[in-house]
Amino acid sequence: MLNPVSETLIADLRAALPPGALREVAPHYLEDPRRRYHGQAGVVVAPGSVEEVAQVVRMAHAAQVGIVPYGGGTGLVLGQVQPEGPAPILLSLERMTAIRAVHAQENALIAEAGATLADVQTAAGEADRLFPLSYASEGTARIGGALAVNSGGLAVLRYGTARDLCLGLEAVLPDGRIWHGLRRLRKDNTGYDLRNLLIGSEGTLGIITAASLRLYPRPAARATALITVPGPEAALALLARANAAFGGAVSAFELISGAGLGFLTETGLGPRQPFDTPPAWCALVEAGLSTGDGDAIMADLFAAALEAGEASDGVIAASEGQRADLWALRETIPAANAQIGAIASHDIALPLGAVAGFVEDGARAIAAIDPTIRINAFGHLGDGNLHYNVFPAPGRSREDYAPVAADVTRAVHDLVAEAGGSFSAEHGVGRLKVAELERYGDAVKLDAMRAIKAALDPRGIMNPGAVLRA
Repeated sequence: MLNPVSETLIADLRAALPPGALREVAPHYLEDPRRRYHGQAGVVVAPGSVEEVAQVVRMAHAAQVGIVPYGGGTGLVLGQVQPEGPAPILLSLERMTAIRAVHAQENALIAEAGATLADVQTAAGEADRLFPLSYASEGTARIGGALAVNSGGLAVLRYGTARDLCLGLEAVLPDGRIWHGLRRLRKDNTGYDLRNLLIGSEGTLGIITAASLRLYPRPAARATALITVPGPEAALALLARANAAFGGAVSAFELISGAGLGFLTETGLGPRQPFDTPPAWCALVEAGLSTGDGDAIMADLFAAALEAGEASDGVIAASEGQRADLWALRETIPAANAQIGAIASHDIALPLGAVAGFVEDGARAIAAIDPTIRINAFGHLGDGNLHYNVFPAPGRSREDYAPVAADVTRAVHDLVAEAGGSFSAEHGVGRLKVAELERYGDAVKLDAMRAIKAALDPRGIMNPGAVLRA
């Protein structure tokens, strides 16, 4: 059984750490981004070094007090919010923001866990390199949290998830020992891979304090287009055509529904849309090239897609400003969703061949529950990740649909499971989806996960209740 933070432990932490390491338990540490849940903390500690993190963990281990790691606070599944149980230590990485080294010739960079994705991107850019992990909250989200949940973002199609962009880690294990694994090696077959065990573990097996990250050459040019398509099946055909045309250089392929564009109009958010009438479906396609005329290749791709019936209209960005406007349409959709207020949100992954069938089956299943519900399906089609969110009818609120919200999620997740997909694509399990993992997870895998947790964290102090039930 875990203990709550005591006044004695707070006094010991204050004595052991430099001035300023203990922070006020401010509201922003305890709220999820959607402000639907409120957490708790007996104390907020912001160490300034890996040694200070280790000191905090050793003291928590001795006192058998839980630790909730806190990065940028952008997680959507309560990985950083503990609503119930004994009040934990909330350990924030906000002071560990250094870029420790840039090895441009090696295409590698070492950053502390509190550095934001934007910080890492800037440091890479100053060395004429690219760090490709990118998403809307990159100015706030921290690299430690991104690795802890193995986030994906907009460029997974070409560069992979956070896991694929990490060469090595420095981390503090649950007993307070420091693992010095900041190697910059592409090949290292020396036993079990602790790096990949910690990545995606959501702070339940240790606290990531720094990472060696993989960089890439910066593309000399980018070609970007927004192309209307008849539906998801045609979008997948267009994706295959784009990959062939650009020789594997497609970095993003985003599916956008007419509902999402309609929500931008409804809320007045985002730039001016390029179509007089929002199409039912469109695809945002981007490729980064080191040589060649990307715009000419995109124009040829568009012409071939028109002839094949895979497209009906479109716009090719002729400047960086137009490219930014096209991306702003995609990146503003979550803000419009938030303003309207989702009944239920689903971060799902599907085999590419199952996407079109799921979209049809999902619409039928939700209509059977309540035909007034609106669906906004959008996301990273190139890697099979859809944000499948459902919304109230105009003039109604999500509270009106509270009695059916759980039924909607069950219907969606059942269909995903039947298709061989995942109910958690890039936001993790956190505390919000523990029951879903128990319902849909493979029993053998769950047993192995519990065994690993028990071996590394026998006192159960690391992010208690996240991923696995405490």
